[in-house]
Amino acid sequence: MIVTEQAYKDGQIILIDKPLEWTSFQVVNKIRWLIRKTYEIKKIKVGHAGTLDPLATGLLLLCTGKFTKRIEEFQGQTKEYTGTITLGATTPSYDLETEIDHTFPTDHITEERIHQTTAQFIGEIQQYPPVFSALKKDGKRLYEYARKGEEVTIPSRAITINSFEITRIQLPEVDFKVVCGKGTYIRSLADDFGKALDCGAYLSALRRTKIGDFDVTTALTVIDFETQLPIKKDLA
Repeated sequence: MIVTEQAYKDGQIILIDKPLEWTSFQVVNKIRWLIRKTYEIKKIKVGHAGTLDPLATGLLLLCTGKFTKRIEEFQGQTKEYTGTITLGATTPSYDLETEIDHTFPTDHITEERIHQTTAQFIGEIQQYPPVFSALKKDGKRLYEYARKGEEVTIPSRAITINSFEITRIQLPEVDFKVVCGKGTYIRSLADDFGKALDCGAYLSALRRTKIGDFDVTTALTVIDFETQLPIKKDLA
């Protein structure tokens, strides 16, 4: 179905399967540019309902026009993620954005212990956001402090983990599926999981699969979105 210019202004929800290494901001900019170019309009509001890190893929929910007022509503919905946690090492960013800084033995790790350890992360828990994140403190992004090697105190906050399921164990890799509430950092969950196992850990792969009732299986790639836009008559 072809969406009209007015429909984008009135408000549309666009589901995009974010590619690896793209920032959420880059996706928003690309989709906004494509809509403006196709319909030859100067301005169109486009925003996303929840950031995905560059090293993550999966569901990015975009709102256009008047629907940008609903972004906070969508941000509060439950999210589902799948991914891989690598045991036996840590990184400053809790993922592969930074190099490994410490390694630890994993001889004491058993499959039973891995499964049992997930239980302590179910429900409402306190979590410290990663210092390599876009959260602000005193007007600066946390990653700005981190990249300069400056120490900064970050308060913990309450988040909710609805479920934490281990789907594959092939040490040092552990695959998982997590359903969680707003504000949860899966990178922090990976780091905390490693601490609980006394072996260190970092997030080595992440994919967001659901936001509320929206599923990544119905999302478009950026290329697919561009392809389904109407071709201007003067270019046909």
